[in-house]
Amino acid sequence: MRSLGFEVQTATDATNAAQLLAAVPASRRVALVDPRFVGHRHALRLGLTDPRFAAATVPGALTAQPEARAALVRALHRTVAAVGAGSPVGSPDDRQDAEDRSVPGRLAVALDAEGIAVQRPELGSLAAAVPTGPEQRTAAEAAVASVDDEAVRLRNAVKAHDGFFTTFFISPYSRYIARWCARRGLTPNQVTTASLITALIAAGSAATGTRGGYVAAGVLLLLSFVLDCTDGQLARYSLQYSTMGAWLDATFDRAKEYAYYAGLALGAARGGDDVWVLALGAMVLQACRHVVDFSFNEANHDAVSNTSPTAALSDRLDSVGWTVWLRRMIVLPIGERWAMIAVLTAVTTPRIVFYALLIGCALAACYTTAGRLLRSLTRKARRTDRAARALADLADSGPLAQAVGAVIPRPGGTFTAPALALLGALVMVGGALLLPFGSWLTVAAAGIYTVLSGIAVARPLKGVLDWLVPPVFRAAEYCTILILAARSDVPHAVPAAFGLVSAVAYHHYDTVYRIRGGTGAPPQWLVRTIGGHEGRTALVAALAAVLTQHSGFTTALTALAVAVALVVLVESIRFWVSSSAPAVHDEGELA
Repeated sequence: MRSLGFEVQTATDATNAAQLLAAVPASRRVALVDPRFVGHRHALRLGLTDPRFAAATVPGALTAQPEARAALVRALHRTVAAVGAGSPVGSPDDRQDAEDRSVPGRLAVALDAEGIAVQRPELGSLAAAVPTGPEQRTAAEAAVASVDDEAVRLRNAVKAHDGFFTTFFISPYSRYIARWCARRGLTPNQVTTASLITALIAAGSAATGTRGGYVAAGVLLLLSFVLDCTDGQLARYSLQYSTMGAWLDATFDRAKEYAYYAGLALGAARGGDDVWVLALGAMVLQACRHVVDFSFNEANHDAVSNTSPTAALSDRLDSVGWTVWLRRMIVLPIGERWAMIAVLTAVTTPRIVFYALLIGCALAACYTTAGRLLRSLTRKARRTDRAARALADLADSGPLAQAVGAVIPRPGGTFTAPALALLGALVMVGGALLLPFGSWLTVAAAGIYTVLSGIAVARPLKGVLDWLVPPVFRAAEYCTILILAARSDVPHAVPAAFGLVSAVAYHHYDTVYRIRGGTGAPPQWLVRTIGGHEGRTALVAALAAVLTQHSGFTTALTALAVAVALVVLVESIRFWVSSSAPAVHDEGELA
């Protein structure tokens, strides 16, 4: 226990345990362990030191964070009354179910009854028991001796569901780097920051536009990915989960990738090849892919009667090992994607890198979106109010759309919301693409888009395909900015648009990870300040009309990018630094 950071005091009985507990400051975590406990140290570490849970237990041991201390005190007093003031931890007759009859076991049940969620980590091959006799103790000690505690800890440091490249080419050695970091007192946040710095150096190397720079960039990008895997493995190995760590891990991945795209575009420009449109297109496609995943998962996070023949087929395919890896590779997760980018950077040109990236991400997007459509159309589920709220937050509707939605009700119909959103997006993107650049008709198209998008979100998004609304809005906004900048023929307009989309995308990713962390979306004042998706789209269309064939269009896009970035970054950093959100670490979808 001392090796896990606890100050150990010995209680003679349950009454004495209650007295010792009362003397501990209310702001500190406490743990109660039965003196007869036999098990692996890592079993205790999993049960007693994970910061993500208010209360947790393994057989014979229980921990409570400050927020669960009051309930623990009440439960302990009731347990004392039940087992007797001077009774030992268990009773001699309770041999069959000793773990549950120990004081920690009784307290865990009592906390459950009070509504305190008690985490019971999966121990797997790790042993944790409260033997009540010599034979049981001998068996428990044999179970401890038969399993290498450290080997299990290293194996569990690796994310359970990872991509093929990460699983077979990174994790076999990155877990040992994680252990090396843990033994030297390094934190996951420090490793995450090192990964970001390495990726930024890689982007700088790519920006040189030389073959040596491209080779160095590819090597450094792979090194950055190794560190990116190491930070999560370090968090799992040492159970150093934190709210800040989750935010850094999530947002730095996007920052690294987008910075690298920009570095490749700058390097290509040095060689006389302008690939900024391809770079921005790759960023738009990747961001839209992610919002499809996020939106679908939030819509079905707690859906009632969540069944689907398509999901059943996927579960059956999971029993065929090679199909699991094939399906994980098809979606081009971050490991496969970065490996492809790194190798192609070293041996080809930035243009080829972006062509491969666009083709690969497009195929992955078609595969995943088709699967989600089939699941949505074949499953019988009712969306909850929480899911509808999450989709409304992901939609990022500004004051214009909200005003329209308050005045014009959305017509009934299962597919009305996504149909209206898609129609508005087609009008907006089609106007930007087909109308003469700078035409005021494009501004009129933005007005139609605003009205249709406002009507689409006028009612709660609980329809079968309503999860498509946020991705459609993202595609409409990002593609409009890309098309207008590309068609402007104004110097440096596309790089300025790259900066604007990066700032807006950060806001959208930040929204996702706040919702995932259970803290809710960014405040409405922030959404109103930066205009919402429809406000920003209309503004860019108006700027294109006012500043036609004028270098001021680049200046305006740059100023807008800086303004959005400043507002969202300041508010986001303030929130995550001061947030009381529960400690989390991303174990979800492949990025």
